[in-house]
Amino acid sequence: MARPKRGNPIHGWLVLDKPKGMTSTQAVAIVKQLYDAQKAGHAGTLDPLATGILPIALGEATKTCAFAVESEKAYRFTVRWGAETNTDDAEGEVVKTSDRRPSPAEIEAILPRFTGEISQVPPTFSAIKVNGERAYDLARDGEIPVLEPRIVLIEELKAVEFPDESTTVFEAICGKGAYVRALARDMGRELGCYGHVTELRRTRVGPFSEDMAVALSDLQEASKLDAAMDFLKVKLLPVEAALEELQRINLSPADASRVRRGQSVLIRGRDAPILSGEAYAMSKGQLVALGELTKGEFRPTRVFNLS
Repeated sequence: MARPKRGNPIHGWLVLDKPKGMTSTQAVAIVKQLYDAQKAGHAGTLDPLATGILPIALGEATKTCAFAVESEKAYRFTVRWGAETNTDDAEGEVVKTSDRRPSPAEIEAILPRFTGEISQVPPTFSAIKVNGERAYDLARDGEIPVLEPRIVLIEELKAVEFPDESTTVFEAICGKGAYVRALARDMGRELGCYGHVTELRRTRVGPFSEDMAVALSDLQEASKLDAAMDFLKVKLLPVEAALEELQRINLSPADASRVRRGQSVLIRGRDAPILSGEAYAMSKGQLVALGELTKGEFRPTRVFNLS
């Protein structure tokens, strides 16, 4: 006999404004506890130093995490020139220094070299796996992991503020797998002055933006209220919030029942035969399944249980 699941069957996305000094795993654990949720996960790790958008999936929303992880992300970050650290941020030990400071014109001139598809070596202290172990675990044990360069997409990179000669504030839009800390390190080397990140804030993950975000402190305060769960549930976005880039189809209740049993259904309508690719199916305002559209048919690949 199967054991009953612990926690509540709560489903949806919480866009958390992660505070500084907390790991993404710690943040997810706190949110899961506040909601007493059966399942929880997140879409894209944020460093402890970083603040900002950490989308947290609860319940059936965990089935859509991959779509948020794959989407583009936006950052605002501050680089301090004159020193490179072993972590590429302010938490690490200084390993190289320089008295040189780049001018705003010099900084602007190199930005095109770090825009588009670029080759990037991830930071030594990163979650990349090397022979089954996290690079940061190896680095903390005194072993320097060898990380291979990889191609990442930097869709946009611009300098937005020059507070002083040693500091520049940037904004960037990046594809999956890009590291802002590595950008700072490599720009510093290119400029001949070294550099590291001192402040980092993620402002968007795919469809999830700052105007949707909730502070962890607000959630914790609300959890003490008599109607705590009502407040917490209001902060959740629907499971399909992560699926904006996919095609949406609407099913009749009868077709929805077939899809929930894993059966394919014909798509009705004038344009149905030409639709193709990944899609998600809705019925009466509720997410039914993820699937593939092909030859006028919707074939479910993942069914949701939101009851």
